[in-house]
Amino acid sequence: MGAFVISKRFNDEYKFVFTSRKGKVIFTSLSYELRFECEEDIEKFKSTIELARFLKFKGSGGKYFFKLMLGDVHFATSRKYTTELLLQKGIKEIVTYASRAEILDFSSSESIFEDEEVFEEEEVEE
Repeated sequence: MGAFVISKRFNDEYKFVFTSRKGKVIFTSLSYELRFECEEDIEKFKSTIELARFLKFKGSGGKYFFKLMLGDVHFATSRKYTTELLLQKGIKEIVTYASRAEILDFSSSESIFEDEEVFEEEEVEE
C-alpha cells in the first residue's frame, strides 16, 4: 500500500519519504524544523491529493524525475528514474495509494534495536 516514513536528516531537521508497496522511495519531502510539521503536511497531502501536480523533468544525466506541487508550493522531489514509463508508474503509485498510506516515524534518536550483543562462536570438539 505504500507508507510515509518520517526520519531525521544529518542537520537534525526532519523529512519524510513516500515509499512504494515494495519499499522503494518514490519521493522525498523538503526539510522541516519540527516533526509535527511533517505529520501535518502528510495529512494535508493525503486529504488534498487530487490538487497535486507533477512537474516532470529530464536531468542532464538523462534520468527522469518530478517535482510534486501542492498549489504553487513545491512539496517534494522524486527519486531519479531511468525511463519515462517508470516515472509514470511512480506517479500512479502516489495517486493510487498515498491517501490511505500509513505514517511511520523513525525520527527518534533512540535505536529501535536493543544494544548490539556480540556472540562468539564456541569451538566444538568432535
